[in-house]
Amino acid sequence: MFWVVPRHLAGDDGILAEQVGATLTGLGWRMWPTSRSTLLYTSPDGLCGAEWVRACYPIELGGLPVAWQITARAHPDSVLREWNVYITEGVPHEAVADFLLALNARTEPTAGFTGPHTVLDALVAQGWLLDIDHPATTATAPDLAATVSLEAIPEHVFDADPRPGLAGWQAWADPCTGTGLLWCATFSASVPHDLVAAFASSLASPAPVPRRTLPDGARDRLTVIPPG
Repeated sequence: MFWVVPRHLAGDDGILAEQVGATLTGLGWRMWPTSRSTLLYTSPDGLCGAEWVRACYPIELGGLPVAWQITARAHPDSVLREWNVYITEGVPHEAVADFLLALNARTEPTAGFTGPHTVLDALVAQGWLLDIDHPATTATAPDLAATVSLEAIPEHVFDADPRPGLAGWQAWADPCTGTGLLWCATFSASVPHDLVAAFASSLASPAPVPRRTLPDGARDRLTVIPPG
């Protein structure tokens, strides 16, 4: 096992489904398999859902298949999902877990109480850099290999707000230009900023993470921390 930094390039160790599933089970979320060969988890209050959708390959982000879709509703009996989060394989599972912990602590998962600065403040506090051209919407990792940005979301990313051109948070890692993205995460426009900030703060954490395998696209840009 390795302890590595930076976290945003550490990958998911090939166990994104298992680690996120364990987090949800530990929070008391119920799980059952669906007819589409996916695994659906629902929160105890019935307001939130998380589905491992990799098996049915529904959509792509940045050329990568989405692995997890996380949703929230305003009322347990509502069929309308107020917002969606789409996460591909390769996203560090620690960041997904911290997002879910923040979501689980919410009594109103669809209500927003803070502005976009919350996300950028969380990143800057961990040493990320505001973009020179777009300092109010974008921050980049110190090694320039990952970005979190508030921008127009892809058309296939569903949000209950029907207004066109709404911006949502997007995050991605691109450790080696021209070889494709390592991972992507997209948050639809109505995802509360404080929840995105929980994901961003975890993603940018300088604390080393344990890994048994290192992603090929980022292997040369990771630092292995010696034991002891």
